[in-house]
Amino acid sequence: MKVVFNAILIAIITFTNINGGVKNRGAFKPNEVYNSQDLVITQISENSFVHTSYKQTTDFGNVPCNGLIVRNNGEAIIFDTPTNDEGAKELIKWTDETLHVKINAVIPTHFHDDCLGGLHAFHENNIPSYAYYKTIALAKENNSTPPQNSFSDTLVLKVGNTYITAKFFGEGHTKDNVVGYFPGEHILFGGCLIKTLGASKGYLGDANVAAWSNTVEMVKKAYPNVKIVVPGHGKYGNKKLLDYTIKLFKP
Repeated sequence: MKVVFNAILIAIITFTNINGGVKNRGAFKPNEVYNSQDLVITQISENSFVHTSYKQTTDFGNVPCNGLIVRNNGEAIIFDTPTNDEGAKELIKWTDETLHVKINAVIPTHFHDDCLGGLHAFHENNIPSYAYYKTIALAKENNSTPPQNSFSDTLVLKVGNTYITAKFFGEGHTKDNVVGYFPGEHILFGGCLIKTLGASKGYLGDANVAAWSNTVEMVKKAYPNVKIVVPGHGKYGNKKLLDYTIKLFKP
């Protein structure tokens, strides 16, 4: 009986260790993979990277501004450019030389220069740009480089063997803010529509504060399986960022 008991105990321990090992191997630890004076790149999942550049402002100081790179099978798509062409060139070079992928597209999520300030550099490198039609109109009004291709509600683009979406849910931070989604890893790029935990309401000069909370409610409903949420500024997290933003702008 003792022999049988010991055999069972060994089997249980072995099974636990195997499962534990699989679990540990599956857990991804975020890692800063590039850092210069103007650009920081952090890998947040197997195929997704947050790129952070900086914008000097009068009211909020030197503000970190996030974008997102997603890749699959030798291809990549980027949400938002760095804040200027120099940072954009640095990002394009890193993506080419380190990830060894072809950038299929860049998607500015609204018309402010923390989203499209480096767009000219992408165009110089023959990387096509896509944006909500209001973003293109507002970029032209503000004498910024306009994105090349427009969509009216939802954009779906292929990246490798999978796809991304960009969609307008309503006004909030601006009248043209869209969000991006990478279903392969359940990652939402909320841009400046979504606030990091503890953030203030921030710049409201082009905002629709009354609509903001309801817009984020619709985003939350559309992506119930989201695991990672990346805001336009500050630390990324999970769907708690959506709840925080909804509460922050609740009438």
